[in-house]
Amino acid sequence: MLNQKTIDIVKSTAPVLDQHGETLTRHFYQRMFTHNPEVAPFFNPANQKSGSQQRALAAAICAYAANIDNLEVLGNAVELIAQKHASLHIKPDHYPIVGENLLASIREVLGDAATDDIINAWAEAYGFLANILINREAQIYKENATMPGGWDGFKKFRVIRKERESSIITSLYLAPADSSPLPTFKAGQYITIRMPTADGSTTMRNYSLSDKPGQDYFRISVKREVPPESSTPAGYVSNMLHDMVNTGDAVELSAPCGEFFFDPSEHHARPLVLLAAGIGITPLMSILLTALESQKDRPVFLIHGCLDTSVQPFKPTLDNLAQSHKNLHVHYRYSDLKPSDVADTKDASAGFIDAELIESLIPGRDADYYFCGPKIFMVNIYHHLLDWGIPASQVHFEFFGPRQELEKKAA
Repeated sequence: MLNQKTIDIVKSTAPVLDQHGETLTRHFYQRMFTHNPEVAPFFNPANQKSGSQQRALAAAICAYAANIDNLEVLGNAVELIAQKHASLHIKPDHYPIVGENLLASIREVLGDAATDDIINAWAEAYGFLANILINREAQIYKENATMPGGWDGFKKFRVIRKERESSIITSLYLAPADSSPLPTFKAGQYITIRMPTADGSTTMRNYSLSDKPGQDYFRISVKREVPPESSTPAGYVSNMLHDMVNTGDAVELSAPCGEFFFDPSEHHARPLVLLAAGIGITPLMSILLTALESQKDRPVFLIHGCLDTSVQPFKPTLDNLAQSHKNLHVHYRYSDLKPSDVADTKDASAGFIDAELIESLIPGRDADYYFCGPKIFMVNIYHHLLDWGIPASQVHFEFFGPRQELEKKAA
């Protein structure tokens, strides 16, 4: 356990780190990639370019400093990080690299303010947290390797089918190259795909599994990531998967991971509400298919928001599911509603997913909510549920970014 002196010193640095956090983490990443380029494949260059990686780390450091005397409140964050690390196959010998560069960055950015006492306290605090993560990640690796069909590290898969879902989304069906059985994952989880790069190294990306567990394949449904501006690179892996990877080609996958999932054994009488925007539909498709199979009498509501039908994936599948399952209610929300969208779809409306729409479609607020999508969508939905007083145990989400950004209510 951490001694009280360390706790007091680290906690006292929280305001300074909050003020200089992003400057510190930008310096940290630049320093680490310069001194230890071997860790670069673990990071997404687009997230580095946009600054989201730096903001996420700054938020995590500040949260750790502020709550170091009450680490129980960080339990969910620790599990999220451990699952992400396991998906990327981060190992114990990576932690000293991060620690060395982080402590050096604190000293270099804060200058004289970073006294020996502060550096020593942060060294102890970092080592304490690293041990928690290393131990949890070891458990995840063991669970993934010992379950039926499981494996450790990265395994070769082949693309057995490739299917266009919309103008910007393509599904890839992946089966083990050695024809071995697949492990049963939890609906909502993701895999990590490792791809070669032009410089001879590799890069990795997480993709949600978009079909139900128990199949003889994994399915990922990939959105082609185009740069929002000329200075931002296009999504390297997503464009490779769309344009260069074909049926029969081999790719490398890590075992399924993730703390966002649906447990079909937890059967409740209250409705199940699935809210998705854009590509956020992918983990919710896995959850939906699992729920319909395992909880056949439970009312299920799915609301999917997107621009229009040209970019919308899975619409024929969802329409067929709604016809064949009386307990399923599907509604599409288009931000750019066209007359053809209305003609083709009975349950559709214009606008964005908001509290008014949800209340108009669902009988009562008491439900289990799962949601995923772009940041502004996530923030709005999260605060709607807070305002309604929905218990935290009934709110489940996949949020890509610092949790602090979710807490800030959108204007």
